[in-house]
Order: sequence, then C-alpha cells, then structure tokens
Amino acid sequence: MHTLSEQNYLKCIYRLGQDKGKKITPTAIAALLGNSPASVVDMIRKLADKHLIVYDKRKGVELTETGHKHAALIVRRHRLWEVFLMEKLGYHWDEIHDIAEELEHINDASLADRLDKFLGFPEYDPHGDPIPQADGKIPKQHATTLVNAPAGCNCRVVGVKDSSAQFLQYLLKLEIKIGTIIRVIERIPFDGSLTICIDEKDQKTVSQKFSESILVDV
Repeated sequence: MHTLSEQNYLKCIYRLGQDKGKKITPTAIAALLGNSPASVVDMIRKLADKHLIVYDKRKGVELTETGHKHAALIVRRHRLWEVFLMEKLGYHWDEIHDIAEELEHINDASLADRLDKFLGFPEYDPHGDPIPQADGKIPKQHATTLVNAPAGCNCRVVGVKDSSAQFLQYLLKLEIKIGTIIRVIERIPFDGSLTICIDEKDQKTVSQKFSESILVDV
C-alpha cells in the first residue's frame, strides 16, 4: 500500500504526462503540487526505489508500468467520485474536486468497479476529463482549446483544462458548462482575446488565458 503523499505524486506525474511530448521535471511537479523542490527530489528518489517511476535528468520523470497502473487507478477513483457527487448528490462542478481528493484514497479493491457500474460506466467526469477504464485504457478525446478555434465557427464545450473553483465559478457566471455552444465571432490580434457568442444569446469578450482553458469540439 502506498502512502497518501506517494499517491498524490503518482497522480500528479500521470496528469503531467497527459501533455504528450513535454518533459516532466521536478520543477513542474513542485509547481503543480505546491511543494518545495527539495521535497519533490526526495519523493522522486523514494518512488524510484519502489520501481514506480524512472528518472533521468535529460528525459525527466516517467511512470513505470506498475506506477502507471497505480496512478490510473487513483485517477479513475477520483473522476468516478466526481461523477457521483455531481449526478447523485447534487454538488456543483466547482465543489466536487476537493471532496473527491479525499474519497480517491479509500483503499478497497472493488470500489471503483462497483461505482463505475452504479453510474452506468461514464467515460468522462463533470469537467470533461476522460475516466480510465478498469484495464487502464483511456477514452479518446478529439478536442482542441477554444484559442485554436477559427473565427466564425460554432464549438461545443467538452471540457476544461483549468478545474480550479475560481475558474469554474466564472464559467457558471457566464452560463457555460459541458455542452454549451460557443460561436467565435472575432479574434483580436493585439492581445489574443476573443469575442464570442454563448448559446446564441450573450456576446462576451474573453481573454486568451480563458480561451486556452476551455476544451471544445469544432
């Protein structure tokens, strides 16, 4: 059994590994977890000793097959709990992350599979993130960020890259959720901001940071 801290590190490395082609550095891990570089280096050593990761200064950190299996299970539990909290208990999508952070560490071999079956085998969590299947496979996601959508096109929101409560609350204020249709009206070259129309009703100007945080199907 791995400690709570080790599980959080495995999940962090798994998440960083979703950006294909990017090297996972101790600095990136420290930034995501909010830990000191020294504590990250110490944990990397511990995880490597347990054969859960391999670390090379040139290539960065990589999960081993065993490490990936453990990390995928933690992510699977987390995202299934998010579905449960929102669909069955009525939480809003800006409230579920921290609660799921606690629930994901419940160590029961059959819990994730039972929860998956109870929920009807969902493929994505309420933030649009794919839920790893029991065998570790990930549902395919053919999404791009709103910032890459061409002017004049209609896009359907399928996920968010920023799942912080602050950003999700801002989306709720704009009445944007999974499934919302956004039409890109104009791209402003000066600062990369976009003028958009939300569900053919409200027209807003949003920042480049905002449009980089929304995943859409074009």
